[in-house]
Amino acid sequence: MVVDATVAGNWSFRLRDDDAEVKAALGLLRAVAEERAALIQPPHFIAEVAAVPAREAPETAAASLRHLLAIEMQIADEAAIHTRTVAPAARLRQHVFDALYHAVAIEIADAVLITANDRYSRKARGAGRILPPDQFTAVEKMTACG
Repeated sequence: MVVDATVAGNWSFRLRDDDAEVKAALGLLRAVAEERAALIQPPHFIAEVAAVPAREAPETAAASLRHLLAIEMQIADEAAIHTRTVAPAARLRQHVFDALYHAVAIEIADAVLITANDRYSRKARGAGRILPPDQFTAVEKMTACG
């Protein structure tokens, strides 16, 4: 799975007041820790997620970064992913960084973008491979069934 900053930010720094979103985000992290899911992320992921606590809670930013760096993940930096990003970002009038998460999910076999970015989700849903955090359980069950 590809987890964007709207979800991953809830792992160490609560980005939203929605307890259901926080629980869903922590469930995704638990699935990675228990090796029921694997993370593959775009190259800007660490910097984007680390930026929030650096700005909002500088006293805990270093600890948050250490925790983030300890999470097992693969970084996808292939040229095809970057190439797939620019045209949809322009067409949808969305930030390239948001489209980059989606491009990773589309370019990597069996990957899905997990995002709480409702604005991006609404515009990009037609491209497929995009789910809100609370639908991870369904994805996990589908994978287990084979």
